[in-house]
Amino acid sequence: MDLDVARIEKAVQVIDPVFLNTPQYLDEQLCRALDGRTVTVKLETANPVRSFKGRGADLMLSTLAPGTPVVCASSGNFGQAVAYAGRARGMPVEVFVPETINPDKRHRMETFGARVVAAGPDGTSARKAAALHAERHPDCVHLQDGLQAAIAEGAGTIGVELTRGARGPGFDAVVLPVGDGALINGVARWMKEHAPSTRIVGVNAEGAPSMRNSLRAGRAVRVERAHTFADGIAVRTPLDASVRRARALVDEIVLVTDEAIAAAMELAARTLGILLEPAGAAGLAAIAEGLVPGDRPVTVLTGANPRPEQARELAARLAHPVPETRIP
Repeated sequence: MDLDVARIEKAVQVIDPVFLNTPQYLDEQLCRALDGRTVTVKLETANPVRSFKGRGADLMLSTLAPGTPVVCASSGNFGQAVAYAGRARGMPVEVFVPETINPDKRHRMETFGARVVAAGPDGTSARKAAALHAERHPDCVHLQDGLQAAIAEGAGTIGVELTRGARGPGFDAVVLPVGDGALINGVARWMKEHAPSTRIVGVNAEGAPSMRNSLRAGRAVRVERAHTFADGIAVRTPLDASVRRARALVDEIVLVTDEAIAAAMELAARTLGILLEPAGAAGLAAIAEGLVPGDRPVTVLTGANPRPEQARELAARLAHPVPETRIP
């Protein structure tokens, strides 16, 4: 296992504090809507990039020499994180993105100082373009979300905070959305060491089950097309390194529909007052759908960068009050 628990613990002293110690709490309205289950939420939305990815990006860039140019591919959140950390550390950043990228995410990357290049129709084409750019510019470091250990170890600091903030007997399960796998692998590495009885449950969109299929096959498996509006977890082929880690660390991957994700977005808005993007609500959707056993799960709400049309649709749904939001 190339992920190191000691490095995860040390990362807390390295990562920009703006990404650390995010809110972690029980909300009575949410718990009541989930049939009285004791569901803890951790808000990885309360930071400048509105997702957990700043932790891993900042830790990874801390290992590079000042001024090192970096390149990555991203559907939006990883690119924002690399751009923010790169600006803070004086590193030029280039991000290759799919043509269908959320325009708000692109704008935020550019605001943070990155050069953003649209490359093809999806994340696969953006990855290929970033790799080609790195080959042509040997002085440039190619960051791949889910590949470098430091990226997952940075995300693993969420696990440190989960265990230190847990009350009573702790958690039955940690429920996390799975895209490239850095989040779940980093958190799972810490939890397996410090809370081994806690089950690690990943969540794929039903229309993009690449990590679930890969774990079942024992190797990275490609899905021909990602049919989901949750672009943050719409991964067609996970990286081999990420699959290897997940096979050792993750107990189960469950699937949720786009309809369940949309319902979870609405639930979070009504009970928590948080506007999530679809990928950020996937873990909550799995709990709401009854896919995670146990009475004391925790989920990490990982992204608050919805597309403009998604935000408008959610606002329209919220404009029609219901007597009580309850998931069967």
